[in-house]
Amino acid sequence: MQEFPPRLPDQPIFYPVLSEAYAIQIARDWNVPASGAGFVTRFEVQTTYLERYRVEQAGSRAHLEYWIPAENLREFNQAIVGKIEVTAAFGREATG
Repeated sequence: MQEFPPRLPDQPIFYPVLSEAYAIQIARDWNVPASGAGFVTRFEVQTTYLERYRVEQAGSRAHLEYWIPAENLREFNQAIVGKIEVTAAFGREATG
């Protein structure tokens, strides 16, 4: 993958998180019960783009993320360096 798909109408914010442990928690503990599958991705974004946004704390100090408005996702995708790599999968999709 080289970019993230557009957000759904009920998803006004894109929330890239800053740690793999937090991404695993979301994928395994929240996404699997909600939709049956969860995926963890790794990617790099140009620092100059991310400097537009604050790092937000969503819960504990380990829950750090950026809040990218859905209307800015195209710009975010253009700031991705290289490819988006799936590093872990949970739920029904993980086993095929």
